[in-house]
Amino acid sequence: MSAQSDRFVHDRLPPHAAWPQFLYPAGSPTGDDVLNVVTELLDKALTQPWADAPLFRSASETLSYRQAQALVNQRAHCLIHVLGLVPGNRVLIRGTNSIGFALCWLAVVKAGLIAVSTMPMLRAKELCEVIDKAQPVLAVCDVALADELTLAQQQCPVLSSVVVFGDAHLTGGLEQLSGALPTVFEACPTTGDDIAILAFTSGTTGSPKAACHSHLDVWSACQAWPLSVLNMSAADIVLGTPPLAFTFGLGGLLLFPMVAGASVYYPSGPLNPESMLRALQDAGCTICYTAPTFYRQMAPLIAATSVPSLRVSVSAGEALPDTTRQLWKQACGIEMLDGIGATEMFHIFISSPPDRVRSGSMGQVVPGYEACVLDEHGLVLPAGQMGRLAVRGPTGCKYLDDARQATYVQGGWNFPGDAVIQDIDGYFHYQSRADDMIISAGYNIAGPEVEEALLKHPAVLECAVVGKPDTERGMVVQAFCVLSDGFVAHEDLVKTLQDHVKQSLAPYKYPREVVFLATLPRTPTGKLQRFKLRSSLI
Repeated sequence: MSAQSDRFVHDRLPPHAAWPQFLYPAGSPTGDDVLNVVTELLDKALTQPWADAPLFRSASETLSYRQAQALVNQRAHCLIHVLGLVPGNRVLIRGTNSIGFALCWLAVVKAGLIAVSTMPMLRAKELCEVIDKAQPVLAVCDVALADELTLAQQQCPVLSSVVVFGDAHLTGGLEQLSGALPTVFEACPTTGDDIAILAFTSGTTGSPKAACHSHLDVWSACQAWPLSVLNMSAADIVLGTPPLAFTFGLGGLLLFPMVAGASVYYPSGPLNPESMLRALQDAGCTICYTAPTFYRQMAPLIAATSVPSLRVSVSAGEALPDTTRQLWKQACGIEMLDGIGATEMFHIFISSPPDRVRSGSMGQVVPGYEACVLDEHGLVLPAGQMGRLAVRGPTGCKYLDDARQATYVQGGWNFPGDAVIQDIDGYFHYQSRADDMIISAGYNIAGPEVEEALLKHPAVLECAVVGKPDTERGMVVQAFCVLSDGFVAHEDLVKTLQDHVKQSLAPYKYPREVVFLATLPRTPTGKLQRFKLRSSLI
């Protein structure tokens, strides 16, 4: 029987008939088995050769697996025995990527509570939306980010307590409350089906949704892409930009390194391309996680500044243009490891290791998952035809009390919302978001294809292409461009870019309108918010 006492989330899961089909390898735990993912990743690490090796690193502190476990146990004691929480309660976690955040997340999940991590850039209004949906009874918050949460708490009485962390000397802070507590804590005997996290989508299509992931979901993700594609070792040191509140960051910068006994470096402040390279050098990092835009900005810098320790560059979060892949490879000699994942699936489900990369492709399906291309009637399309990407495997979508479950899951398949083509060798080629296809005068035009062409012009630093409603053509292609240094927005440049696209693509695909912007709208995770660009056109 489940260890949860608070059944708020359990009672708001979709009915089983609306779940995707889950596929598990032979010997995998079941939903009924006792399974706590923190026991598997952290507690059992103390029986491994890396028990006293570094797990968390920063400029001022290094914690071994054993030291981290002791601090996690103290915090778990505090949550249950001092703050009075019961299994199944939701705990909102607010902070930047830091050792303090990581310890909080591990303590919450080990104690059988449900982690509701939030992006550090969220303001009070956005935090209220999360609180209203998740109904957390406690928030643990980096002391430097408490102001907006305090404003949100005033509007959301369900959030009865806020405890800050990040200041060891603060009376009433998490460090002070837990510092004298026992360093041994028996993990809550959760089952595989018990929910470990509520992962809020990053809002690329508007209203965010809460994806519910169980201990078995998280554990299964740790056994898939990290083992079959990433292939880390205990010698690896990981650094990246995705927030721990985002499943891309949670996996890459906390959970997956623990599978291999590797360590994570958390920088002290926000990263830009220059500080990212310095951190990679200073910490001797071997694996880097970030989005394509960041790699594009770092490429000219790394070409002039060697990072000899770096061996793996992981790109995810949005489609990787092949121009960016080649730019990075030319700059540092590293073939980028691309991947497509989704908050609803927890992490990456299509990806190929660098030695099996195919130019212009996202890769092949990750072992343990199945993927295909379906038409609008749910029929499998042959190789070379564009359709909807459908995925199933050991993880899948379970929204919290959300009618959009019926859109994401159909016939046992998860539909992440991508239009793709699968070639005869099983490689998937991204075309666009399914709702981003531009149909102009009867022609189907994939926005990313036009973006790829624009990015090959030196004037274009970043760009986004959307369809603009048009009475004559139905839609026309409109490009939003951020210019590289040294280029000035001008009507002549518009024509130059239009002609550039016409020379590399079928002429009907060229952007009939070009708008120059200082920046593109993005979520806190760095994903492009095309819906904001589309909404500005109507």
